Amino acid sequence: MIVEIKVPSPGESINEVQIAGWLVEEGEYVERDQDIVEIDSDKATLSIPATESGTIKLLAEEGDTVEIGAVIASIDTEGKGTAKKKVAEKPAAAAPKAEPAAGKPAEAPKPAPQKSDLDLTLSPLAKKLMEAEGLDEQELVDFFRSHRIGKKDVEYILQHREGTAGTQSATPALTSAWPGGRESKTAKLSMLRKKLAQRLVSVKNETAMLTTFNEVNMSPIMEIRKKYKEIFKEQHGIGLGFMSFFTKAVTEAIPHFPQINSQFTGEEIVTFEYVDISIAVSSPKGLVVPVIRNAEMLSLAEIEKKVKELAVKARENKITLEEMQGGTFTITNGGVFGSMLSTPILNPPQSAILGMHNIVERPVAVNGKVEIHPVMYVALSYDHRIVDGRESVSFLVRVKKMLENPERMLFGGKSGTEVLLGI
Repeated sequence: MIVEIKVPSPGESINEVQIAGWLVEEGEYVERDQDIVEIDSDKATLSIPATESGTIKLLAEEGDTVEIGAVIASIDTEGKGTAKKKVAEKPAAAAPKAEPAAGKPAEAPKPAPQKSDLDLTLSPLAKKLMEAEGLDEQELVDFFRSHRIGKKDVEYILQHREGTAGTQSATPALTSAWPGGRESKTAKLSMLRKKLAQRLVSVKNETAMLTTFNEVNMSPIMEIRKKYKEIFKEQHGIGLGFMSFFTKAVTEAIPHFPQINSQFTGEEIVTFEYVDISIAVSSPKGLVVPVIRNAEMLSLAEIEKKVKELAVKARENKITLEEMQGGTFTITNGGVFGSMLSTPILNPPQSAILGMHNIVERPVAVNGKVEIHPVMYVALSYDHRIVDGRESVSFLVRVKKMLENPERMLFGGKSGTEVLLGI
């Protein structure tokens, strides 16, 4: 019996999808419920499983755009064979024991599952970023193990493997990254990229977008992280990053400026009594914006866990449509890529977005004296049709004050002294 594999509907208003990649080969024997293909919609990447066991015939190619309900493969249930099995990974040699840094006490050895079994070569900048974000080597290894190796990955290794197995020259010749020649490549736009392009153009054309900037002295937060990072991770099982502080500051500031948490719906403005924070995450397929529901009700630890969960799912292309729908305010962090200052673009139909940037030590005037402090520039883009300049500037200033005085996040935007005095 021949069974047809049709493209299911990923969600409302989606009429077509793109074949992102086949997970099986022509004529291969597949088992029922085995994932056989990944498809890209304009919102997410989804997998389609086999509905029956048998030999498969592919009726569409990678990169093809097909309509919902189209037949993209067929399975001959009378076909014989054995499904391909994954090759077991070879056990890697045990990593050498790390020596404690000078002036620091030796750390207790981590359990075997937490320790990377690969000899990783990390740049100083990568190490610094990992330490700042509480990311260990094993998490890095686990991510790359879950990454599906594609044709381009293999081609890259073949081009660069010369000299990796043996000893490298002490004085390597200077070479250009450009291979030379006059070739060019043409590739189809993914459904996600098409939709993103349309949304970005519509934002510029249909909103009155403005941006206000400020700077945040990150010393207080850096000191908190330095003092409590290990205790926090031990107690909550998650690293203490910066996103939780910014999310908390935003949720504490929004009640004082409800326009920031509003949206246009035709001739009306809807103001939400809750805060669903959209977090911009870079995924292999492009930018996705999963949502943290009711962020105003979460603790720092709960926010960090949710951010990590959504980020990992996005990078593994496992984000669902439900996890990206909604959102009343967006936070994007270009600082992880080294951005000093940028103008974030609105995430429609939201009325505001906060842009975080990298942290750089800069001279700061403190009590009439010049001191060096870690400073982050922040940017708030907003829809001027809903949010006035006074509200946008005041909102960003309030966020800045809470980040520079973290105790304000515990007392509804006031310091402990102000609460004590009842002012």
